[in-house]
Amino acid sequence: MKKIILTGGGTAGHVTPNLALIPALSEQGYDIRYIGSFNGIEKELIEKAGIPYHGISSGKLRRYFSLKNFTDPFRILRGYFQAKKILKRQKPDVIFSKGGFVAVPVVFAAKKRHIPVIIHESDMTPGLANRLCISSAQKVCCNFPETLKYLPEDKAVLTGSPIRRELLNGSPLAGFKFTGLSSAKPVLLVIGGSLGSVKVNSAIRSILPSLLKTWQVIHLCGKGNLDQSLAGMKGYIQYEYISRQLKDLFAISDLMISRAGANSICEILALRKPNILIPLSAAASRGDQLLNAESFKKQGFSEVLEEENLTDETLLALIEKVYTFRQNYINAMDNSKTSDSIGTILSLLNNACNR
Repeated sequence: MKKIILTGGGTAGHVTPNLALIPALSEQGYDIRYIGSFNGIEKELIEKAGIPYHGISSGKLRRYFSLKNFTDPFRILRGYFQAKKILKRQKPDVIFSKGGFVAVPVVFAAKKRHIPVIIHESDMTPGLANRLCISSAQKVCCNFPETLKYLPEDKAVLTGSPIRRELLNGSPLAGFKFTGLSSAKPVLLVIGGSLGSVKVNSAIRSILPSLLKTWQVIHLCGKGNLDQSLAGMKGYIQYEYISRQLKDLFAISDLMISRAGANSICEILALRKPNILIPLSAAASRGDQLLNAESFKKQGFSEVLEEENLTDETLLALIEKVYTFRQNYINAMDNSKTSDSIGTILSLLNNACNR
């Protein structure tokens, strides 16, 4: 039996692609283990999936002044020796790293023990953790054609991001039953991210009187962001967060509005949903969402509305445009070269094991 160790953590975005790979890895006969931090979000998500979990010490390299910059290098070094010990005991055939700083000591330890490593970069430009790991990797997977120029030519592979299979198998019947909506009007699904988005939430609620004349709206607004004054408004359904029924909400959606996080937009691509992306501004992030969104617009998958241009008029006009020409966006997504990301990544992992 082939054995694989998955790693990555710090945010859900560093874990969900690993979770998406697990069913396919199991079908291929892999014995699966996971290395993450002792208390990170990855621990809860992976243990819930029933995968054996090994914790290590983890730190972070910050570009700004912090007292932790003096202590975290020692935590990373301790994590390296802990990872070496785990790898010696587990003897995996291959490592798959999704990034985040917990993955750095694991990748370095794998190189020391001559274990092949495949890493995956979600964003347009590699983050610091993955940049540190590239020299130790056999192959580097990425989501965007533009990312290839930032990677060694002999290692770079355009794969897209692994997407959970269940998201592709939603039931429209279950979606309409769960929401109480009907098929009489098109459905707009708004997703502001796991924590919601104040600006996106406010923009959608501001145009509801006009929007609900022709649309039904499902609004995932984030924890603590429900507006009770809008409860019971016909055609408008708001939730803080949806997990199990999300696939059914996708199934009934005719158009989506979303932030431009890499995993979110790759899900939209896999679902072939016409969409409008409202990326986080450069002031609120390292600018990766702006780059992600621009790539999707360039490929014909999406329209982009930056926060600085977000008004009632611009949003309503763009919703009308995307829905009118929705088939153009669907056709572009149908022609994407990253439609089988899981199959491509599995092939890379199998090749690494065979070597």
